[in-house]
Order: sequence, then structure tokens, then C-alpha cells
Amino acid sequence: MRHSSQAQATLYSTVVLWMTVGLLGYAVLPWYGLDSNFFTLSWLFDGYPFNSDVAPALFLNLQGEKLWLAPIGFLLLIPLALWRRRKIDPAFGSVLLAVGALGFSYLLLQGFGIGLRGWNWSFAASLFGDLDGRQFGMGWGALLVAGAFLFLFTLGCAARGAVGGDEFVAGSIGFIIAVVGIFIFMPIIQMLLSAFVTQDGVYSAGAFASKLFSERIWGIACVTGGPRCGVAWNSLFLAILVGVVTTALGLVFALVATRTGFRYGAVLRALTVLPIITPPFVIGLAIILLFGLSGAVTQLLDSALGIPASRWVYGLPGLLIAQVLAFTPIAFLVMIGVVEGISPSMEEAAQTLRASRWQTFRTVSLPLMRPGLANAFLLGFIESMADFGNPLVLGGNFDVLSTEIFFAIVGAQYDQAQAAILALVLLAFTLGAFYAQRFWLGKKSYTTVSGKGDAGVHPHLPPTLRNIVFAVAALWTLFTLFIYVTIFYASFVKLWGVDFSLTFDHYVKSFAIGWNEFGLHWSGAAWSSFWTTIEIALISAPLTAAIGLLTAYLLVRQNFAGKEPFEFGTMLSFAIPGTVIGVSYVVAFNVPPIELTGTGIILVLSFVFRNMPVGVRAGVASMSQIDRSLDESSLTLGANSWQTFRKIILPLLKPAILAALVYSFVRAMTAISAIIFLVSARYDMSTSYIVGRVENNEYGIAIAYSAVLIFVMLVVIGVMQLIVGSRRIGRRGLGGDLAQSRTNVSRMAGAQSQPTISGGG
Repeated sequence: MRHSSQAQATLYSTVVLWMTVGLLGYAVLPWYGLDSNFFTLSWLFDGYPFNSDVAPALFLNLQGEKLWLAPIGFLLLIPLALWRRRKIDPAFGSVLLAVGALGFSYLLLQGFGIGLRGWNWSFAASLFGDLDGRQFGMGWGALLVAGAFLFLFTLGCAARGAVGGDEFVAGSIGFIIAVVGIFIFMPIIQMLLSAFVTQDGVYSAGAFASKLFSERIWGIACVTGGPRCGVAWNSLFLAILVGVVTTALGLVFALVATRTGFRYGAVLRALTVLPIITPPFVIGLAIILLFGLSGAVTQLLDSALGIPASRWVYGLPGLLIAQVLAFTPIAFLVMIGVVEGISPSMEEAAQTLRASRWQTFRTVSLPLMRPGLANAFLLGFIESMADFGNPLVLGGNFDVLSTEIFFAIVGAQYDQAQAAILALVLLAFTLGAFYAQRFWLGKKSYTTVSGKGDAGVHPHLPPTLRNIVFAVAALWTLFTLFIYVTIFYASFVKLWGVDFSLTFDHYVKSFAIGWNEFGLHWSGAAWSSFWTTIEIALISAPLTAAIGLLTAYLLVRQNFAGKEPFEFGTMLSFAIPGTVIGVSYVVAFNVPPIELTGTGIILVLSFVFRNMPVGVRAGVASMSQIDRSLDESSLTLGANSWQTFRKIILPLLKPAILAALVYSFVRAMTAISAIIFLVSARYDMSTSYIVGRVENNEYGIAIAYSAVLIFVMLVVIGVMQLIVGSRRIGRRGLGGDLAQSRTNVSRMAGAQSQPTISGGG
């Protein structure tokens, strides 16, 4: 009874909380978006609350303006009728469901129905007549009201018994569905609808079919030098190769770092992360500087061995090298947590039963790595499919879907229908890879971390395998270092291929600092884009990690209706090229009800929902190894799902947290395909600045800027590593994360048992 009354009080307080949030948004904060910075308080000194531009909805209604907002205020007051009603009363959940659903739906309808010129729908104008006013994009007030209606709806679902009546789980599912629907599905649907639009602006299934099954996409033609395939086959073949090779290399580096006794693991981790923190075009430029027609290696081979220069690097070989360099760190970041998470006692038990090291690795360790292998391949496959920068530089005649989409949108043809059709083909490939991964994993259990301590030590690899792993890792590391030595050297060369004299001019032009009458002056041309990029990346990284890991928790630990579509929706943004994401964001968020074009918020949102799947997959891979008994014990002892997630699960997810933080941060620093459409004069990003320098043939400045970004990202990644730390599963050191999680469970037991004992006495 005590727990029941506590749950009832908690539910009441949560309902009151969201009612208060909604009324705050309706009666206190500006309803519409501000022309100035969204995060300033300048509106307080701009005629607030009676100035229509910054007035809350309540004051607009009191002045006889925007009367269509009045029903929202009444809906927010309806939950007061639930006072003193019990949670088990059917009316309790029904009222919350009705208020949440009606309020959120009405908010969307009035937002999409009324725009800058009045009604957006002609039938509404004929039914209700012309409007005297108009409305702009939603602001802080509308945002809080939308959140209030959403969470009142999820509270109603919990009160009616959904997901076991768990408020945190119901609210988390509702939140993820809402944000994914608004910031992934809505823009993509608007973009894909244009696949059926002809040049005359009418919808045509015939035109859609003719473009979908064109030779350009699916054809295979025999030409001089071999067959030439359509862009779909090119993209599929390249993505499979990249997925296999990056997964293998990621596993190799993870084994070197954890199973060989390698003393310089920290150096190895830094080297494997280098390619992922490199801005776009730079690896491609380095490969061209080395292996192009006038490349240093090409000229050396020609003069020393008589091997004539050729264009072999332009096409599949060059693309494969560049993408494997760029995406192997993703596989490594996923694999390192999985390899470290395998229980040492299981491997020691196999050796105790007289299994050799090779048998132990093949029959025990490797099968338990399957979730990591599958997720690493999936990420490599999707990244290759969506990559834009490398094919643009090195593609040559090897056309792929991402570049075709880009040229369909920004080229002379400007064919949004063609771009949408190509995106559908890419999505079909990615969805196929997603289900192939699920089929390969099956329904087997890969749990290796349980509530019991593990004092074992991971066995080393068998000697032959260890030597092979060392050789592969050494060769790839040397090649990576060779590429980066070229990059840094080229940043000091005056003009590559013409004048190899060394100079600091490229750095001075970009990052000069001086003094004037106002003090310190950031006079370099790159400073503005540099500080903007740092700010956007630092804001988006923790948001990406939080949403991704919360989604992973729901997928692994919860069962609810629509779970498979839910998982597909969270992965959808990764399946769509950044080019299409950027264009769809411009189309969707350039007009009411959500006006974000030209702001920093649209950049943050594009990064969060573009990179969220990495946090999801890393969290799923790591959480699959944690025994459910840990969180079940916490729930049994009276803790709610939020306390269990925060105190029990999160401490064991440090590899996944680090992977999500690092990846989202560096992708925000180095992304190009999406943000090239979203930057503005006020919010220019480093990658768009670099692209501008490349287009002007200022390769030295572009590479110098990239070198500075690489150094900054290395420093930030090191700080993140120190803050997050690493997961410790064994008994060594009583501060291990598993021991801490067990301690938290014990504390919950003590905290919950004390009131029960006193009550019983």
C-alpha cells in the first residue's frame, strides 16, 4: 500500500508539473519565434508582454489577436478535474489521453493550417473565411506547450497500463517518437513526395516508375575496359566491400589493444581515431597528392621503376582506400567495447577444460563478438552508402548514389524527383542490410556481464593469430601515418607540385591574431567559422549521446507494441544521404510552423538526428552484454525505471557513451553533405569554409585549416576520455563500475526496506 500511495503521489506531481510547464509556455513565454538569437532575453525589453512579436499566447488573446490559440489554454486546465481521483480510476487515464491527444493535434493543425498569408489550405478558407492575421514559426511558448501535451498523453498511457504503467518508459517512447517524427520523418516525407511530381508540378506514378527503373540506376553495359554498372550496383558493391574491410580492421585493432599485451594501447587508439576526425576532402586530397597523375609516389615510381602514371586512383580503388581510412574508426569504436565486455571467466573456463587458445578464441570469444561485428558492418555499410565527400573528389567515372543525388539537386537539372527516387533506392539497400544483420544475429543471447563480479583476465591470442593481427595493424598504421604526414607537410608547402618551399602563410591567413584599440583581435579569415563549429559541436554531442543511449535502452530492455518500426525509425536518418537531409530540412523548416533556416538550431538538430544511430547501435551492442538481472533487481527493490537506468545501466555503458560522444562531436566538426545547405552568413561551419577554399584551388589553406581542426579534435577527445573513463568489470579495484552498480542496488534495497520495517512495527 505504501508503494501504491507513493506511485499515486508521484503521478499527481508529474501531472501538475507538465500542466505548469504548459501554462508557463502559454501565459509567460513568447509564443512565436524571435528574429534575434533564440537564446537571448532581449524580448523582455522589447515591449513584453504587449508587443505582438514577443507576446505570450494569453496576452495575444486578451488583445483580441490570434484567437485560434485560445482553445489551447482551456485544454491545459482540464487536468484540474482529476484532483483527488485515483490512478486506477479509468477516467484518470482517459482524461489525460484525451487532453494530450487533442492538444497536440490541435497545435499541429493550427500550426500547419495557418501560415504567413493566412490559411494554407483552400478548403479552410472556404469554410471559415479569410483571416485578419497570420502567424510565424513557433517559439519557446509553443515548444513548452507541445511538450506538455505530449507528456500528458504519455502519462495517460501509463495510467491505462501501457508498458506496465511505467511513466519514464512511456514518456521516453513518446518523446523519441515525437522528435524522430518531426525531425526525421516529416522532412524526409516532404522530400520523397516530390518523387511523384513531374516538371509540370502534377503527381504521376508513370513518371516515377520510368525514373526508378532507368538504365542510369540499374543498367549494366559492356564498355571498353570492362562492364559499367548503374549507380545502384556501384554503391552496393562499394558499401559491401567497405563494410567487410572496416569490420575486419576494427576487430584487428580491438584485439591488438585488448588481447596481445600491447603496451602502447593509448597510442594505438589515437591513431585509429585520426581518420574519423579528418575533415572531408582532405583524405581524398592527400591520396591525389600521393597517387594522382602528378602525385609524389606516382612520380617516384615512374622515375625509379619506369611504371607510367595512370588514373587508377580515380574510381573504385581510390574510393575504397579513402572510405576504409575514414570508417575503420567507427568499427573500432564499436568493437572495442564489445571485445572488452566479454567475460574473462568464460574464456578461462574453456582453457581449464583443455581448449587451446585458438579453440577458445574461435568457439567462445568470436561468437560472443557477433553483436559488435554485425553492428560494425551495418555502420560501415551505411556510412559508405551515404558518403558524399570522398566520391566527389575520387569518384571519377565510378558514379554512386550520393553524388548523383547531389548533382540532381544542385546541378543544372535541379530535379528533386530524381533525387528522391535515388534516395528511395539507397534506403532500400540500407533496410536490406539492417534486416540481414538481424537475421544473422537471430534470437541468441550474448550476455556476458552479470551481477556477479569477474576476477578473470582476458587470455592472449594464439601466437600465429597474434602475429597476423600485429602485421595487419602495423601495415595499416604505417599507411595511415604516411597519409597524415603528407597532409601536415602539405599544409606548409607553398604550392604543391610547383613550389615545395616551406611557409607559414596558410596558417597566418587563416588564424592570425592581433591587437587593436579594442584589445585582442581575431583577424584570421577562419576564426568565425572555427568558433561557430566548436560551439555547435559541443552542444550537439551530448544531446546526440543522450537520445541515442535512451533509444538503445528502450530497444534492448523494453517490450512494447511497434518496437520494430520504432527501431527502423531511429535508424532512418543514417540511411538517407546527408545531401537529402540538408535539402529536406530547408524545405520543411523554412516556413511555419517551424522556422529554423539560417539559425544555429537547425545545424544542431541536423547533427543530433543524423548521428543518433551511432549512439543507438553502440548502446545496443554494449547493453546486449549486460544481464537483465541487474536492473530487474533494482526494480524489484522499489526503484523506478529512471533510477535504474541512471544508477545501474549507465555506469556499465561507458564505452558506448564515449563512442557516441566522440563520433557525434567529430562528425559535427567534419560533416559537409548536410550542412552545405544549412549554413548561413552568421552560422558558417569549418567544412563549408574548407570546401570554398578547395573550389578556389587554395589547397594549402584548406589543408592547414584541416590540420588545426584535427589537433583541436584530438584534444577534445582526450578530455572526453578522461571525463567518461573506461568500464571496469573485474574485481581489481573496488571502484569498478560493476561493483558500483551492485552497490547502488544494495543502497536501493536499504532505502526501500527502512520505511517498510518501521511501518510493519
